[in-house]
Amino acid sequence: MSPDRASPRPLWAQVLADLRLRLAAGEFEGHFPGDIQLTEQYGVSRHTVREAVRRLQLEGVVERGRGRGTFVREPHVEQSLGTLYSLFRSVEAQGFVQRSVVRRLEERRDAEAAKVLGCSPHEPLVYLERLRLADEQPIVLDCSWMPARVAHPLMEVDFAHTALYRELQMRCGVRINSGWERLHPVLPTPEQRQLLGLASRIPALGIERLSSSDSSPVEWRHGVVRTDRFSFVARWSDGEMGAAFEPSGR
Repeated sequence: MSPDRASPRPLWAQVLADLRLRLAAGEFEGHFPGDIQLTEQYGVSRHTVREAVRRLQLEGVVERGRGRGTFVREPHVEQSLGTLYSLFRSVEAQGFVQRSVVRRLEERRDAEAAKVLGCSPHEPLVYLERLRLADEQPIVLDCSWMPARVAHPLMEVDFAHTALYRELQMRCGVRINSGWERLHPVLPTPEQRQLLGLASRIPALGIERLSSSDSSPVEWRHGVVRTDRFSFVARWSDGEMGAAFEPSGR
């Protein structure tokens, strides 16, 4: 595309629009052209090209690294902090195709999980282990423990393309309405790195969650998240900022 210099749209905006189309078509897989190459392609100044690429950086589409050039970022999922969420719904709401590879769905006994859930050490638990994918790219390895007396109907569910909390409500009559979640850095095991496709230098986050229904623990979850394809985001408003900085009077 040659920018139209008679158009009221800035040249950088025209270049940006065309780069978006080329990205959507998968033209830059594995390599994104440098500034010199783009100036030659579009017949514009280096300043114009840099402004277009800067906008793509702000959108999280491309990333620039010193000595590495510019490259297209892998699909990235964002999740808001501070609310109960379903990873299934979050992934699909952002336009990705969600799929899970179910590695384990069975009844087990586990003293640690039983203690967290407030169960007897010998009480049977339903254990669900899933590798969560977004557009066929692994992003999370999830392990969920639930009391079998509550979650036994889930043993018949195909979790390849459905949400755990939806199935709990529909099949078990249990609605998750409270809980907590903790994030912390982890060093993945070799098996976890292999399952998630994590390179040796890519960090990971550990997630621990306890979900309850009317104050009764229903699910204890722990997992490993790829930080290069999944991020947690906190947002706030002017009103919240104002309240945070008001003098307390003490």
